[in-house]
Amino acid sequence: MTADYWSHFGLGSSVWLNTAHQGALPNKAASAARQAVEWKVTPEELTNTRFTTVPRRLRDALARLIGSRGDEIALANSASYGLHLIANALPWRRGDEVIVMATDFPSDILPWLMLEQRFGVAVRRLRPEGKVLSPGELRAAITPRTRLFCTTWVHSFSGHAIDLDSLGDICRAHDVLFVLNGSQAVGARALDVTGHPIDALTCVGFKWLCGPYGTGFCWLAPALLDRLQRTKAYWLSMLSADDLARDLGDLTVGPLSSAAELDIFGTANFFNFTAFAESVELLLRLGTANVEVYDQTLVQALVDTVAETDFRLISPSEPSPGRSTLVLLTHPDSGRLSALEERLSDAGIRVAMRAGAVRISPHLYNTPAQIAELSGLLCDAG
Repeated sequence: MTADYWSHFGLGSSVWLNTAHQGALPNKAASAARQAVEWKVTPEELTNTRFTTVPRRLRDALARLIGSRGDEIALANSASYGLHLIANALPWRRGDEVIVMATDFPSDILPWLMLEQRFGVAVRRLRPEGKVLSPGELRAAITPRTRLFCTTWVHSFSGHAIDLDSLGDICRAHDVLFVLNGSQAVGARALDVTGHPIDALTCVGFKWLCGPYGTGFCWLAPALLDRLQRTKAYWLSMLSADDLARDLGDLTVGPLSSAAELDIFGTANFFNFTAFAESVELLLRLGTANVEVYDQTLVQALVDTVAETDFRLISPSEPSPGRSTLVLLTHPDSGRLSALEERLSDAGIRVAMRAGAVRISPHLYNTPAQIAELSGLLCDAG
């Protein structure tokens, strides 16, 4: 296991343990962003070739990261982009049902609620007995009208991961589309989309993938792409800048042939996408499986410390597929939680408060020494 992942970053003296909100940008990605600014300072550097290669490089890197093909990737600016893309492009019928988890992050619920107003689609918000929906709860909720199930891979407010394959198998058995938000997992967990029963994966780029803010992507399985209606026709997804030098003739808009035709507008996006590509390529070089092992080592150290205090874990304590890289802890006395966050902040350790809990989310740029520092303060407080 590589011991110097943090050498690729330059966070300074603060201890950033809030990746679930924002991941740190690697040094090479920051250099790429500065170079892109220089291209804009001297616009002749914004060549036709770069208009083509910037999105192609990012698309290919993301495809390699999740085990897909480049033409199955739509470049985005968020996870919400992919969810809205699917919600707007599927042919809905009045009375269709969408299932979501009532306690999920808002981005996984809001796009489908708009369908209620536009098409008469019923959005059923299930409230799980535990932190996330169980396979049994999903199976019991599906009806002949259910067409789609959307949920998060790792729950932002509890740190619990869903049983991905069991939920997906249930969807497949009932011909229900399974749309997964991977924003709190992709980059901290290895994933090959061809090995799991999911139909779409949407993800931000600025958390565990360590890209700039305003980045993301959506993977669409070929069978799902075949079912989507075109909702836009972006010229750079059909033509190149070089094409403008000739007579374009009569433009036509045909059926979708690639997820790339659903890219967000301004696909070259030099400031963001060059840096994002560097971040994804760093993860590819390090190996997401290696990063997952390293991150879980940091998580285990935190879990062991919490067990020595009177704080209580909301997130899973035992190593399992249900444990993520998000560690959430609480206390019967809410004042103790606020005091802990303030104490950590005074020490330059940045965490987050979410749903009445302290959330700690370490990643590859954190060191065992930083976790030990936090652990000492946690023991003193608990």
